[in-house]
Amino acid sequence: MDPRRACWESSSEDVTRALLPVHEDGPTRARSCSGLRAMLASRYLAVASGPAACALICALVDLGGHPAARNMLGVLAWVFLWWITDAVPLAVASMAPLFLFPAFGISSADAVAKAYMDDVISLVLGSFILALAIEHYSIHRRLALNITALFCGDPVKPHLLLLGICGTTMFISMWIHNTPCTVMMMPVATGILQRLPRDELEGGSGSDAREVRRFSKAVVLGVVYASAIGGMATLTGTGANIILVGMWSTYFPEQHPITFSSWMSFGLPMSLVLFVALWATLCLMYCSKNTGRVLSAYLDRSHLRRELSLLGPMAFAEKMVLAVFGGLIVLWMTRSLTNDIPGWAVLFDGKVGDGTVTIMMATLLFIIPSGKDDGEKLMDWGKCRKLQWHIILLLGAGFAIADGFKASGLTDILSSGLGFLKGAPALAIAPVACLFSGLITEFTSDDATTTLVLPLLAELGKSIGVHPLLLMVPGAIGAQLSFLLPTGSPGNVVGFGTGYITIKDMVVTGMPLKVVGVVALTFLLPTLGSLVFGMA
Repeated sequence: MDPRRACWESSSEDVTRALLPVHEDGPTRARSCSGLRAMLASRYLAVASGPAACALICALVDLGGHPAARNMLGVLAWVFLWWITDAVPLAVASMAPLFLFPAFGISSADAVAKAYMDDVISLVLGSFILALAIEHYSIHRRLALNITALFCGDPVKPHLLLLGICGTTMFISMWIHNTPCTVMMMPVATGILQRLPRDELEGGSGSDAREVRRFSKAVVLGVVYASAIGGMATLTGTGANIILVGMWSTYFPEQHPITFSSWMSFGLPMSLVLFVALWATLCLMYCSKNTGRVLSAYLDRSHLRRELSLLGPMAFAEKMVLAVFGGLIVLWMTRSLTNDIPGWAVLFDGKVGDGTVTIMMATLLFIIPSGKDDGEKLMDWGKCRKLQWHIILLLGAGFAIADGFKASGLTDILSSGLGFLKGAPALAIAPVACLFSGLITEFTSDDATTTLVLPLLAELGKSIGVHPLLLMVPGAIGAQLSFLLPTGSPGNVVGFGTGYITIKDMVVTGMPLKVVGVVALTFLLPTLGSLVFGMA
């Protein structure tokens, strides 16, 4: 097994070992050292760090006679430490508020449980089911090969090929979560690279070998970053956007909600700016005048068309999955249009949300026949075993934490404590919020960063008297600019695990993208954002 991959995998074997060594004839000191090693290997120190931090905060922190707020701070430290240390699986750590909030008197069991299933969670759950259907019928692979063959060129044009691979990845990531998008697209990308000579990829020292290695890095980095960039464009693309929508409706229920179409009106231009920056960066850093000549010896359009022909013509099941998916996109885009044209949601008195239609369309997959065996449907529950419940539970934990901030009174304390920032200009604070979130996200997941940062930024917005979205949107976008380290997101881990790229490659390529993201947000939010979100 690749040692880098091993460091990311669960330590399930370690927890089965005995806490103390069995009886042996060696000295007591040796047995003690063995017991200590077993405890360290079993991550018990990481598990204990959460309760220990919570106990210290509850014992030492004084928030002016607000025990519930102090307890909320302690519970937040507990959950956060379990998230960043992987003391327990992510899904398990995300379920901790279900027992911690009632136990510490923050909110009732019913109130916490309701946060784990609302319209936003339904949106994610239905999107994951649709993504599994697309993956099951290899629709993503067919689409990738078609677009890549279109852009390959004859002879090979590396710039156009990169544009095709990155553009396909970005488009797919707009409609499904960026992590499964990276997982689906990486085999397509590495399949192209496998046609290149392995000796030149691994140890060749000539100029041709260097060109092959550089282009291979560009392909893998392009898939990783294009997936993250595409996810910014829509609500379904990444959990961070979903968390933003959920917390916005929780903290400011009287404000106009962020809909699928309104977010896309802002997120798509932001993504396009970053995509152009990504493509330009990859072309400038990893392609030269000789790259096309070298690649033409191993890769051409006929290879891609041959692989596409092996898939055969599009079957009835694939067409029906695409029809359901296309219908869902239309429903998402037309639920709420403008103030003058309200969209189809007005027919239901505003009681139908994006999650409602997502679950409805996903349900059709279990009803429509696949056209293969008698009685077989497009999807069955057995095909849903790969549902990413850890992401769903993480989103629920984020909404529960947002509710806990309000119920415990911690939001009021933070609001009063941030009063000294009232004189600061909002346009100066917005990029700082983006940078702050963007720094944290390199060491923990995008969703966890968004969950922790947005409640603070929501209170900061109220304290300094600016529209909260001027800070919450930069916080959510900044959390998605995890371009520098493998720890930044699961997609980064997928790319790093291929062996084609190093941490240095990620830092050198990701830093310009991070800078462009902050600058683009600084200009787009007070202009386009003000119109889209009504912040003017």
